[in-house]
Amino acid sequence: MKSSVSEDLGCRRGDFSRKHYGSVELLISSDADGAIQRAGRFRVENGSSDENATALPGTWRRTDVHLENPEYHTRWYFKYFLGQVHQNYIGNDAEKSPFFLSVTLSDQNHQRVPQYRAILWRKTGTQKICLPYSPTKTLSVKSILSAMNLDKFEKGPREIFHPEIQKDLLVLEEQEGSVNFKFGVLFAKDGQLTDDEMFSNEIGSDAFQKFLHLLGDKITLKGWTGYRGGLDTKNDTTGIHSVYTVYQGHEIMFHVSTMLPYSKENKQQVERKRHIGNDIVTIVFQEGEEPSPAFKPSMIRSHFTHIFALVRYDQQNDNYRLKIFSEESVPLFGPPLPSPPVFTDHQEFRDFLLVKLINGEKATLETPTFAQKRRRTLDMLIRSLYQDLMPDLHKNMLNRRSFSDVLPESPKSARKKEEARQAEFVRIGQALKLKSIVRGDAPSSLVASGICKKEPWEPQCFCSNFPHEAVCADPWGQALLVSTDAGVLLVDDDLPSVPVFDKTLPVKQIHVLETLDLLILRADKGKDARLFVFRLSAVHKAVEGKQAVKGKCDCRDNKLEKTKGCHLYAINTHHSRELRIVVAIRNKLLLITRKHNKPGGVASTSLLCPLPESPVEEFQYIREICLSDSPAVMTLVDGPTEESDNLICVAYRHQFDVVNESTGEAFRLHHVEANRVNFVAAIDVYEDGEAGLLLCYNYSCIYKKVCPFNGGSFLVQPCASDFQFCWNQAPYAIVCAFPYLLAFTTDSMEIRLVVNGNLVHTAVVPQLQLVASRSDIYFTAAAAVNEVSSGGSSKGASAHNSPQTPPGRETPVFPSSLGEGETPSKNLYKIPLRNLVGRSIERPLKSPLVSKAVTPPTSIGLGIAAIPVTHSLSLSRMEIKEIASRTRRELLGLSDEGGPKSEGAPKPKSKARKQLEESQGGPKPGTARSTSSDRITSGSLESPSAPEANPEGRYYSTGSEQDPVVDREGSPVWGRSPFQLTASSDEDIIDLK
Repeated sequence: MKSSVSEDLGCRRGDFSRKHYGSVELLISSDADGAIQRAGRFRVENGSSDENATALPGTWRRTDVHLENPEYHTRWYFKYFLGQVHQNYIGNDAEKSPFFLSVTLSDQNHQRVPQYRAILWRKTGTQKICLPYSPTKTLSVKSILSAMNLDKFEKGPREIFHPEIQKDLLVLEEQEGSVNFKFGVLFAKDGQLTDDEMFSNEIGSDAFQKFLHLLGDKITLKGWTGYRGGLDTKNDTTGIHSVYTVYQGHEIMFHVSTMLPYSKENKQQVERKRHIGNDIVTIVFQEGEEPSPAFKPSMIRSHFTHIFALVRYDQQNDNYRLKIFSEESVPLFGPPLPSPPVFTDHQEFRDFLLVKLINGEKATLETPTFAQKRRRTLDMLIRSLYQDLMPDLHKNMLNRRSFSDVLPESPKSARKKEEARQAEFVRIGQALKLKSIVRGDAPSSLVASGICKKEPWEPQCFCSNFPHEAVCADPWGQALLVSTDAGVLLVDDDLPSVPVFDKTLPVKQIHVLETLDLLILRADKGKDARLFVFRLSAVHKAVEGKQAVKGKCDCRDNKLEKTKGCHLYAINTHHSRELRIVVAIRNKLLLITRKHNKPGGVASTSLLCPLPESPVEEFQYIREICLSDSPAVMTLVDGPTEESDNLICVAYRHQFDVVNESTGEAFRLHHVEANRVNFVAAIDVYEDGEAGLLLCYNYSCIYKKVCPFNGGSFLVQPCASDFQFCWNQAPYAIVCAFPYLLAFTTDSMEIRLVVNGNLVHTAVVPQLQLVASRSDIYFTAAAAVNEVSSGGSSKGASAHNSPQTPPGRETPVFPSSLGEGETPSKNLYKIPLRNLVGRSIERPLKSPLVSKAVTPPTSIGLGIAAIPVTHSLSLSRMEIKEIASRTRRELLGLSDEGGPKSEGAPKPKSKARKQLEESQGGPKPGTARSTSSDRITSGSLESPSAPEANPEGRYYSTGSEQDPVVDREGSPVWGRSPFQLTASSDEDIIDLK
């Protein structure tokens, strides 16, 4: 078998460096008279060490560009609660600070994965979690608060029955930040040194006009009904025109300096500074390829602007160069600039720039200045709402059911009064939701940027209809060695599986080390658990020779001594000088190394001195380390010098410790403040060559840097680079594939960025089980309908929306509950490592202990089918308003369609916007088209037609029918991804019964 291209995990862990996102510098500039301007500390991102170096444009790829913490993944109350039956509670914590809790039961896109969603509002911020649903066990409010680490509070929280509470909670959620954005655009001529000079430019150059056309559409302000960004749309006091666009559901208004009012008498151009100076983000378009002196943020006198994007256009080569300045306190945000930061594709440049600016403004809201203001506002709103509600709570005796179970749905035996209350509750919530959509203050478009965009985490089906229950696995060349309930199997795509060991050897951990010609197994069966080592070439020979499948009795010579009773083991991931294995037996750690490390593997085996079939004699016992308790998680951390500074990170009780391998001395790394702790992982990452650890437990993930100390030991101390975040759902496994973190739960995959923990995507994947992640990522999941049903189709499957189960975007429809005698159908999926790390920063990634640069792995010839993709969908605020208006007219019987349709009437095909405009006599005055890949064309969007009534009396939108995706060879490839995106606008269609 061929050597694995992903054996060296340096390419997966990455050399995590914040320098990829710029370095902090003290910037000083002088004015025209030579006077020193105010100094400021800014993080400078230029994509390379020498910004003026002449080099070819960077090979930046679209999949690196992600909106961080997108609204359609974070605005939970609007998406899952508002207008649905849910419960709201009020209470005081141990410090007598009020809090609010909202709980609902949702089934995203009818995936047969019902789950509780809970939002906790406190003065310190908002916390969101998902909890699994069990039909036999109801969930109490107390258990929900305990999962949110709120175990102590002043009295039992009481339920709020008043339906108007939805309006107040929606206001609390809006404190997360605006859905829409306003960015400044400042035109600067070559050689201009002060903001007075830049703001005094009455008109821009041809290159500047070309750049504005790339950003968005020129609109007339008077009579404008869209997002105005603080501009006057009635009396033309802020100019006649402006530039506007819609990007991924966000309305963006640009404050263009040359379009704002100009005054010859006012040299400071106060009217222009009033708008651009109060923007958090400002684009500075500077003429000239290499202006001298270079732009500095200190040239702009503004205490509010935190981010400057310096854009230069090279007319000769028709490309754009980008440079980003961020105030020192702004947290890191992506995407990182390519090296060099030159863009020849103008559309890709636009996507990159807008995403960078949106992420930058969101990151700025986390700076101390803005965060303190937001917390004060949130605290004030919560206290004010608490004081308004408390008198009513004491009067209403129904609210005494403080720790009532969270109701999954309206009980059939409920009193009429309760049913009427819930009906009114839903009606008011739906009206608020509709109002928010029409006003443009809600996430209304759930699409990805660009047409036919592939995400790096999209999987391919490795083995369909996998019949076994997988326990663990590890890649072996192009194949996968899987431990199942039927034994250890060698699986290679959709070829027949080859048995390697029978089920008498119950393998719970497995490592295939091809470069070392080793196979390591942990067979766990109570006290008889053992560690086994095999020569990989011997196993390969037995498989090729179709020898009898080995059982436990045949592996006696492969047992490692002293490992009886082991429940866990770990190896060093970067095999430098020697292989190290740490075996946990209750509270004891055994350190074992390999005597003869032959890096050449099979090729280095001498024919004159054949090696014994069992490699047991090559391993030697080094020492034993006693811990205070049995470890639940264990990770080996390589020291930078390879001289007695290696560490073992262990998790037990309520803490993470690091243990020095040489001395056995333990250092406290992190103490967990929670009643119950479920340790998930301790992942070794390296920041600028120094060891760091991502500690994952319960819903939390914390990054800790382990700093070297005197005498070769280590000191765990707070570092400025430490950060933490909370997962939305408690994971059972975490995978680091730089620059991404993937969290796996039983029914979802949550993807965040390593550098800051920001969310980029959540996918619902029913019956998800991670089986291998050391290199490529393999997991099993329930097969989709169009994969298991002959001739099955998922079209129109989202046409049955209910208030209790709002639809989603992340996955196709999965099969319903199984019938009698049926067995669950699962597929084995693979996410290639090269798709994840190969699309990261365009620099060689280095392992701390490997001198040579590690390039992203190349293709291993699996014949990958095209990943299914979908068309882009983006609705502007005006289009949403038009849809809402049609819906309202239909409900009031004022529709021009000629009366209600019969139940048996066929559904009309949805029309494109172009066709809609033609039928209405052309586009309406004042409407704007989007100037990006989000621009709506007849080929990329089919606008919903007039709503129709189903037999139940509810109204839905008819979505466009999706065509099969065509691969590179031109053959149609139907969806094989278990969580592909769907281009449907059903998410925000409201049930106006």
